[in-house]
Amino acid sequence: MTLQIPPLTRRQRRVPDRRPAWEEPPSPVGNATKAVVIAVIVAVMVLPFLVVLSTSLASREEITAAGGFVLFPTEPTLEAYRTILSGGLITRAVLVSAGITAVGTALSLLTTITLAYALSKPGVPGRKPVLLLVLFTLLFAPGMIPMYVVVKELGLLDSYWSLILPGLVNAFNLVVMRAFFMNIPEELYQAARIDGAGDFRILTRIVLPLSKGVVAVVGLFYAVTYWNAFFNAMLYLNDSGKWPIQLILRTYVVQNKQLTGDALGVTNMPPQQAISMAVVMIALLPILALYPFLQKYFTKGVLTGAIKG
Repeated sequence: MTLQIPPLTRRQRRVPDRRPAWEEPPSPVGNATKAVVIAVIVAVMVLPFLVVLSTSLASREEITAAGGFVLFPTEPTLEAYRTILSGGLITRAVLVSAGITAVGTALSLLTTITLAYALSKPGVPGRKPVLLLVLFTLLFAPGMIPMYVVVKELGLLDSYWSLILPGLVNAFNLVVMRAFFMNIPEELYQAARIDGAGDFRILTRIVLPLSKGVVAVVGLFYAVTYWNAFFNAMLYLNDSGKWPIQLILRTYVVQNKQLTGDALGVTNMPPQQAISMAVVMIALLPILALYPFLQKYFTKGVLTGAIKG
């Protein structure tokens, strides 16, 4: 008995003329369109930054001739930066912001890492109630008045701790770090316990070396938050000598309040526009300088499920 195979139909014989669109090489028109879009985005992002930098370096004559903002200064000068960094209000504000950012980031990382590690381990007493409490704060943030009352009752008004303790633990960062810790293979924990390691040694010798990416990302998030914070300072600090740089930026640049020579500790004042733009640059530079060193960790920090057992 011979097995007969029915002939292929016309539709079955048809071979696709081309591969799917996502497998095709980009066309010249597509490449040109992408280049134009990227160039426009870069111009939109770079042009304001260039204007701020150029105006901070411009002389009085160039600022007067341009009507306030200079795009390309012909005679750049660092007089505005020398003025604001020679002492007085701006220098003190930069040091305050740097101290708050350093201390706040270190304490936030310490608290977030230890709490995330505890919440990632099954069998820890009170694990579920604490996790629910964290998720509750993620969904329902406290209002301004309750926060002010708590800070006042704790005696933190007009103290630098009022800028650190209210935001010590961010619920989103905690959830991200806990998810990363939970994806570390359980075999590593079991092997370490067989060797006699405790939780502290496991955290410092095994978990943290494997979590450099997520720790760097969360640390950068905390640092940016502390450096850019001004609202808490506006609420809790009455002494202007304790103001961080971002509150100085809001008061004297956004609200266009005049910076005087007495406040800056100088007698010869550069143009007000150059001073304001120099303050903006001082507020931007630390984060811009820090980001390139942590950029390589972002991919590792986002891929929380990349570790396999």
